[in-house]
Amino acid sequence: MNKLRKSKEFKETYRKGKSVGSRYIVLFYRKNKNDETRIGFTASKKVGNSVKRNRARRLMKEAYRHMENSIMDGYDIVAIARVTVNEADYKGVEDSFVKAVKRAGIKKQVL
Repeated sequence: MNKLRKSKEFKETYRKGKSVGSRYIVLFYRKNKNDETRIGFTASKKVGNSVKRNRARRLMKEAYRHMENSIMDGYDIVAIARVTVNEADYKGVEDSFVKAVKRAGIKKQVL
């Protein structure tokens, strides 16, 4: 998993990218100049205290890890937890992540 680490990379993705939302997650995505996909995970203070924010990020990371191979190469993605993620279990977050990726059109086509 290649990660977006710098604030500049996140801001660039927000500013120049497109966004799609689902029940628990908002995805910002944009094409990058590499042929590898990089991803970053965030949860604002609106989500809750540090325990809740870290749980939200862990759930999103695990959902991404399970579908990493089915996402197209060459994208920068930022996954943002919505406040509703607090009432979610892992399966709900995973479904939400899958729906957002499909809606964004960055899921690989299976032959």
